[in-house]
Amino acid sequence: MSNTPRSPALAPFQVRSFRFQWPSDLAASWAFEMETLILGWYVLVETESVLLLTLFASLQYVGTLLSPLFGVAGHRLGNKRVLFTMRTTYVTLAAVLMMLAFTDTLQPLYVFIITALMGLVRPSDLVLRHALIGETLPLNQFVSAASISRTTQDSARVMGALSGAGLVAALGTGPAYAVVVAFYVASLLLTLGVAGTPRSTDVLPVTKSSAWHDLKEGLAYVWNRPPLLAAIWLALLVNLTAFPLVNGLLPYVARDIYGTDQTGLGYLVAGFAGGALLGSIILTRFGHAIRPARMMIIACVWWYVLTALFAQMESLAGGLPLLVLAGLAQSLSMVAMSAMLLRSSGGRFRSRVMGIRMLVIYSLPIGLLASGPLIELFGFRAMATGYCVIGLVFTLLIALRWRAHIWRSGAPANTQ
Repeated sequence: MSNTPRSPALAPFQVRSFRFQWPSDLAASWAFEMETLILGWYVLVETESVLLLTLFASLQYVGTLLSPLFGVAGHRLGNKRVLFTMRTTYVTLAAVLMMLAFTDTLQPLYVFIITALMGLVRPSDLVLRHALIGETLPLNQFVSAASISRTTQDSARVMGALSGAGLVAALGTGPAYAVVVAFYVASLLLTLGVAGTPRSTDVLPVTKSSAWHDLKEGLAYVWNRPPLLAAIWLALLVNLTAFPLVNGLLPYVARDIYGTDQTGLGYLVAGFAGGALLGSIILTRFGHAIRPARMMIIACVWWYVLTALFAQMESLAGGLPLLVLAGLAQSLSMVAMSAMLLRSSGGRFRSRVMGIRMLVIYSLPIGLLASGPLIELFGFRAMATGYCVIGLVFTLLIALRWRAHIWRSGAPANTQ
């Protein structure tokens, strides 16, 4: 019987490691999204403060500064070993929050402390996911694998948002958090089936150099390769100006702009994620035919335009369709970016490049923290419009500055 899959989009599942990695990542992503929704609504209701809501959302990303070090650790110790340790941490911290909820001792302060501890580790989960794809799958499957991997996040945002809101409303915070812990445990156990050693032939043995030397080497590698540098600058930009509007601020939009409850919040989160899931599915089917760097820029421009339009809406019915389309554009841009980074990086540098990619997500908490005072001074619509205009202008400047490397159809970064 032939081992060739019926659809090229499913080719990554021929690799045993990926067959374990995908459901493991899916379970972790579901837990992430349910946890974020449950705690975000809890903080907003308990504190009645948009500033504390943006602080809570920002704490989830404090560990982005450590992401390059997680990439170095994956390179030196093995990506599977580091990922397993990280997911053990998720189980432990979520279990603590679950016990606090069951014993009626949960307080916003405890949520902030545990969220900060989780935030030291969780942002680097994507670093290890992509590094494992890079070392266990053939080069010609990177776009499909990155797209399939992205469906774990997008489907989790859809179903995690809807189920998280429903579970809290029906069962209360404690039982809802027990479900979160169950997903974390499932993710941890499935990680055991992921390949522990790379299959890429270009991965060199780890030398006795220091971790700091490895990090500097990775930074120099990115700095001297224009396609990688352009993608990193764009990642910094969208995390500063785009993701805050469709991530940490959605609880505020749901309650204070649209006047809805946590069910409405679930619809907003699921709408953006549903559009992103559609984008990921499209790329699993047609990803082999796209020019990754060009798609990254075009879709990013549409993302800003659609988000600016979303910010002008005054009702859930008006905002939801635009949020779905913004999610679609976001997915096309970010999946293309991930595939381009994996393709353009040598095997011994992939985990470090992805770590640096995650490092720039630190601009997201900066954007979130700045948005709180700006909303109080100018209102949500003015703040969101300003963010989108700034993002759109700098996206075009990035495309112009590195046009020979990321826009020209014959550039290596646009290899189909």
